[in-house]
Amino acid sequence: EEQERLLRYQPDQPQNPKVLRIAIIGAPNAGKSTLSNQLLGRKVFPVSQKVHTTRCKARGVVTYKDTQLIILDTPGLTSPLKAKRHKLEEAMLTDPWDSVKHADLVLVLVDVSDHWTRNCLSKEVLKCLSQFPQIPSVLVLNKVDLLKKKFILLELVNELTEGIVNGKKLEVTSAFKNDSSSSAKSPLQVTRASPPQNRAPESRCLRDADQAQEGSSLDRSSDTRGSESSLVTEAQEPKDSGPRDLKDMKGWPYFQEIFMLAALRGEEVDTLKRYLLMQAKPGPWEFHSGVLTSQSPQEVCDNIIREKILEYLPLEVPYGVMQVMEMWEEGPSGELLIVEKLLVPRKSHMMMLIGRGGKVISRIAQEAGQDLMNAFLCDVRLKLKVEVKS
Repeated sequence: EEQERLLRYQPDQPQNPKVLRIAIIGAPNAGKSTLSNQLLGRKVFPVSQKVHTTRCKARGVVTYKDTQLIILDTPGLTSPLKAKRHKLEEAMLTDPWDSVKHADLVLVLVDVSDHWTRNCLSKEVLKCLSQFPQIPSVLVLNKVDLLKKKFILLELVNELTEGIVNGKKLEVTSAFKNDSSSSAKSPLQVTRASPPQNRAPESRCLRDADQAQEGSSLDRSSDTRGSESSLVTEAQEPKDSGPRDLKDMKGWPYFQEIFMLAALRGEEVDTLKRYLLMQAKPGPWEFHSGVLTSQSPQEVCDNIIREKILEYLPLEVPYGVMQVMEMWEEGPSGELLIVEKLLVPRKSHMMMLIGRGGKVISRIAQEAGQDLMNAFLCDVRLKLKVEVKS
């Protein structure tokens, strides 16, 4: 009731409110929901190793002093063919596009630990960026903590930006050549030409590999350390070659900044958050300062339970589970009492979901209950029932 009241009424407004709407897009399982949760400081979006955990666009709200960040967590950009294979709703195809259309800034998330996909942006991501070229975009390289060979980050930066950031040509150098035996402690450096006069000074980029190992960023900063200056070479203005066919593109040469982080561990997320707060423009808040997400508590609950089902059921089985809320009540001591029914298409799926001796369903209920306590900041008693769809 409190959540509904806050969402329904006019938001409170500070004296000089600022706002920034951020769409986070990327391939399925790049870590979009994990990053959203870290920016919010609380788990309200489902996270799973399996693709297509996020099934619809949902908004998270970060309110800091006079600034409000509205985070649009979207389903992974996917093709109609893959959507059909996973029996995904039509919204899975349209929601990311709709979110970008209404965004002030686009974060493009790339999983650098996935050597199959990390060397180029997916066609769906490129298509989305090219559809809205007027909206500023930022490249975020995620899961850098999983990379043993840090020099790979240099190659990825060059490929995913086509060597251009904020209209300036990048010069990417390092103290080592492409030697796989090189220590991860070797220095890395990315730089670009002086910024235009009307912009704040642009940053040094990759700092050194010590920090890259913990997750580094291309943040706004006016200082450049002398110890790195020997690695910097002159950057030239790129020549505008005009529009190109998307099928020839591997990267996007119009990113304004690059950040490197490890969202799961929260490394360098604060650096990105500070940058986002700086990008906010004057404008009225859209949500009350007490709102953390546009989802109802029941939606948060459904999402967290589905996350656990995805984790513990094999292959395509979890995508066929239907969830029905049977009870949502406050107990005598203020605890939340929840009963949810899980409907599966086959008896064999029911046996998998229950597990031997009820171990699987018990584990799902226990872990989901703990996450719900952390989300709602109260005691939660969760009961799950499994039935075959009639």
